[in-house]
Amino acid sequence: MLLEMKNIVKDFGAVKALSDVDLIVGAGEIHGLLGENGAGKTTLMNVLSGTFPPTSGKIIIDGHDVLGMTPKKSKDMKIRFIHQELNLCNDLMVYENMFLGEELLKRGIIDKKEEIRQAADVLTRMNVSIDAKAIVGNLETAQKQIVEIAKALLFKSELIIMDEPTTSLNNREIDNLFAIMKELKDQGVSFIYISHKMPELFTICDKYTVLRDGVFIETGFFKNIDENRATELLIGHTFAHSNLKVDNAGFIQPEIFMEVNRLSGYTFNNVSFKLRKGEILAFTGLQGAGTSELASALFGATAITSGEIKIKGETLKAQHIKAVMKHGVGMVPRNRKERGILPHLSIRDNHSIAYFTIKHKKLLIDKNEEKNRFAVNLGKMNIRIGSDTDAITALSGGNQQKVIIGRWLATEAEILIMENPTQGIDVGAKYEIYKLIIELSKQGKSILVFSTEFPEIHHIADQCFVMYKGEINGDLSREQMTEANVMLLSTGAKLGGLDEKN
Repeated sequence: MLLEMKNIVKDFGAVKALSDVDLIVGAGEIHGLLGENGAGKTTLMNVLSGTFPPTSGKIIIDGHDVLGMTPKKSKDMKIRFIHQELNLCNDLMVYENMFLGEELLKRGIIDKKEEIRQAADVLTRMNVSIDAKAIVGNLETAQKQIVEIAKALLFKSELIIMDEPTTSLNNREIDNLFAIMKELKDQGVSFIYISHKMPELFTICDKYTVLRDGVFIETGFFKNIDENRATELLIGHTFAHSNLKVDNAGFIQPEIFMEVNRLSGYTFNNVSFKLRKGEILAFTGLQGAGTSELASALFGATAITSGEIKIKGETLKAQHIKAVMKHGVGMVPRNRKERGILPHLSIRDNHSIAYFTIKHKKLLIDKNEEKNRFAVNLGKMNIRIGSDTDAITALSGGNQQKVIIGRWLATEAEILIMENPTQGIDVGAKYEIYKLIIELSKQGKSILVFSTEFPEIHHIADQCFVMYKGEINGDLSREQMTEANVMLLSTGAKLGGLDEKN
């Protein structure tokens, strides 16, 4: 399939979401669509998939103008859009979701046996262990994402649009997905791949198109640019990457805010470390290394089986979330949309919820007091909003994340646990979050960052603990913190000459 989108304009009232945007995707091509949140990527894809019509412009497929594109017409033309927001029915089985609205009929009756066979065949080709007859509501988020992808593959699509498809996938699942994409590419299938993860884009994509503020910026081959150039195209200016993290030694103080001794729990064992005032410690490892479970246990969300946690010298006796919060610990969780925000509440209410849990003592809520408390963090963190009574979902991912961080500043938390703090955030907002984390450490906050992205760790961490099979395999000082060293420790190797402190 050869796709040409020419001079696409999309207006929503007085707001111009797209302005004369061009996009060309050839047969058997994986095309990266780049842009910050709000750049117009999803709007352009919604025009292509028929969700709403363009104000003006043309969609041309294989040389023929497509008039009146609708979701059904888009599907009939073998175009599939895998949305970032999962679109599955939890009460139905996997195969039922995959054929929903496009059931196979035999003498007027749904042919369940054939549907199960075809669904199972696609899942087997994807090299994933998901039962076609499993109830979707019982699946993990990553498995649900795979079901969405499998649904697109099921109908032999010729153009597949993927919006942040790897957000909830582990490394093995990402490798499997990329292998399938390459196999389908060889068969002539095209992909439009939307992602904020630069390494993925450079790994899997052939060409790129960059949008900024609804305007076409540039198109070309990934082989002709590097990540720094891609970042410049996205945000319109250059970041001084190497200067983002300055020496933080002068801001780290001797006081121990958190001490963890021989802590063990679900999937992690014998973890010990000390976190000083103003220090940023990073934990990383391959998928399944135990970092996520450790983060959860430190916040009291999951049980520990042995060991102790001390906060400012006091042993934490009650091991539950509220007790941890009362000791001045806050957590910015992974999967912001599922774990961090309450989508039906306002920006201000999302900001205040932790304060209400441990600080609020009055019978009634003082709206002016709440508004003033939010206004303080609004200025500190440069949160861009319309009104604080708007739904939290009205904000970009980066601003949502700032609200969650502000939630804990409102409680005067001194220790922040951050798991994948820039997940699903565009590159410009990522650097804002990095600078905010560094600034908080300078103000005396102690921060634990759990991340699998080395560039993120390198930008912000004073020290990095690398986990392997549930245990700390080594720790790296700022000087030792290279991607090669992190990878070696992540795979179980030891680094000669490093001072092992565990």
